[in-house]
Amino acid sequence: VRDMIGIAFTGSGKTLVFCLPMIMCALEQETKVPIIAGEGPFGLCINPSRELARQTHDVVIEHCEALAQGGFPQLRTLIAMGGIDMREQQSILSSGCHMCVATPGRLMDMLGKKKIRLDLCRYLALDEADRMIDMGFEDEVRTILSYFKGQRQTLLFSATMPQHIQTFAKSALVMPVLVNVGRAGATNLDVIQEVEYVKQEARIVYLLECLQKTAPPALIFCENKADVDDIHEYLLLKGVDAVSSHGGKAQSEREAAVKDFKFGRADVLVATDVAAKGLDFPDVQHVINFDMPKEIETYVHRIGRTGRCGKTGVATTFINKQCNESILLDLKYLLKEARQRIPPVLMQLEDPDEDKRADMAKSGTALSSVMSIVDQQKRLVRSAQRGGDSM
Repeated sequence: VRDMIGIAFTGSGKTLVFCLPMIMCALEQETKVPIIAGEGPFGLCINPSRELARQTHDVVIEHCEALAQGGFPQLRTLIAMGGIDMREQQSILSSGCHMCVATPGRLMDMLGKKKIRLDLCRYLALDEADRMIDMGFEDEVRTILSYFKGQRQTLLFSATMPQHIQTFAKSALVMPVLVNVGRAGATNLDVIQEVEYVKQEARIVYLLECLQKTAPPALIFCENKADVDDIHEYLLLKGVDAVSSHGGKAQSEREAAVKDFKFGRADVLVATDVAAKGLDFPDVQHVINFDMPKEIETYVHRIGRTGRCGKTGVATTFINKQCNESILLDLKYLLKEARQRIPPVLMQLEDPDEDKRADMAKSGTALSSVMSIVDQQKRLVRSAQRGGDSM
């Protein structure tokens, strides 16, 4: 059993990749030695947000119910996240839980209060690891790792692989296998990317015209909560069936908005990155970036909400003079790499590092950096073996 780093663009179907092995691991343990009250979990999946945790939990439950209908043992899964009554979670733990899907904050709280133990846990999946670390959860994740008592298999999934994720992977995983679907940080080729120069004050009006490019559903991303509320109110006034979600709303409101959008009761979801990251909306036709994010990795995550699982989608991004030139150069490079149309305003930008970027793409620098983690660990093992032989 090996640790694994999975690099794949958002929407490639990786949720099943780590859910199914976790279910099979729990099923094997339950078949050998049935779980008793207070024991578990055998498998743990950590997600950066409540919405993503809920979505992952639903996938696990769906497959566990299918197995139970086929005559296999009933597996119990705990969802550990804020916004859920702790007594409800404790009830599942008291009966013994086979698997746990969690957010870092609530899991840390439960571990600290000794409500849950990881003594028997042998399988760990870190989903959207880049987002998790970017949100400041690295210390929490490292602390959670310290609660494991036995040998574990760790799977780390990420759409991008910046330096800080490589550093984290180097310390958290042991000689990982690297599985790559496309270049790290690359955009999904099933997404048609359109970049529009729109003046700051004209964006909200142009939004309506933009929404008419495709059939619903459409997802609109904003950098701040105030814009989410303003756009949501504007769309409702214009007769658009829209819902909104951001960190300032109650958990119940956010879940209701996501549910309405996912099941077709709303045509448009307006959201911040925090509220919508990692969520799987397989039928989204159009993603609109009301403003260009501050980091290109966030752009990759945003447009990954459409064009999922082989379907074609459209991503429209508004840019103007307010945008940072460095991020626009990153955008220009991504468009060029994906063979998308580059608007004149981006073509005019001169990139002093253009040759360097091209060389990095050809040599696969992003991936070779990850591979160096594996190579370094192999060298350490060989060095230790030689040292042991000479003693």
